[in-house]
Amino acid sequence: MSQVSRIIKSARDQSRLTSLDFAEHIFDDFIEFHGDRHFRDDGAVVGGIGLLAGQPVTFVGIQKGKNLQGNLKRNFGQPHPEGYRKALRLMKQAEKFKRPIVTFINTAGAYPGLGAEERGQGEAIARNLLEMSDLKVPIIAIIIGEGGSGGALALAVADRVWMLENSMYAVLSPEGFASILWKDGSRAIEAAELMKITSFELQKLDIVDTVIPEEGRSNLELVAQIKEDLIQAFAELGQLSVEQLLNARYARFRKY
Repeated sequence: MSQVSRIIKSARDQSRLTSLDFAEHIFDDFIEFHGDRHFRDDGAVVGGIGLLAGQPVTFVGIQKGKNLQGNLKRNFGQPHPEGYRKALRLMKQAEKFKRPIVTFINTAGAYPGLGAEERGQGEAIARNLLEMSDLKVPIIAIIIGEGGSGGALALAVADRVWMLENSMYAVLSPEGFASILWKDGSRAIEAAELMKITSFELQKLDIVDTVIPEEGRSNLELVAQIKEDLIQAFAELGQLSVEQLLNARYARFRKY
């Protein structure tokens, strides 16, 4: 098995830690919020507030299930527009109360169903990109599994973007890329090699700031490391003025 194929398999493994797993172990007194105040609650997007070293932090994550029943509840981690609107509601609330934001991302992409399109899927994603680029609080985004297309980017316009070692981040799935380029989805691994979707390849391209090692670590050790890194990163970002923060975020994405 090639390295890329191993990483894809690992990124999609149902036994991986979910966004709520990270939230429950990283934050103290975590409280989950629900609903977008327009249509309904979306189980594929979770969010709330918790304490990180005594500091209130807003958490937003894309949630997959760990079995069929869980995935049906979470729509296999594919958000509807109300999920992105819930995320934006929580992030705007964070800005109002000057809370830093951390997002955990694990999705094959936004849900492409008819209802989602009718309720403005494209607009919801675009709105998040626009609003996150100008949020006046620090934002850290972490890819913890799959980072697929605009569905992932809608939560990844951040001051710092991190990836777990065995995760992937791409404009679309390797299967979709192969189907478009060669009309043959079975060439997905070949497509993945061309797409540069792994954490280390993306770090070399300066798309990702930090790769978080997974090999040889237990889940508890991994969570503890991320918690420590978040505390340090938010302390550093907290030293910047709002103008410095926004200018650096703008420059980060403009360089692409």
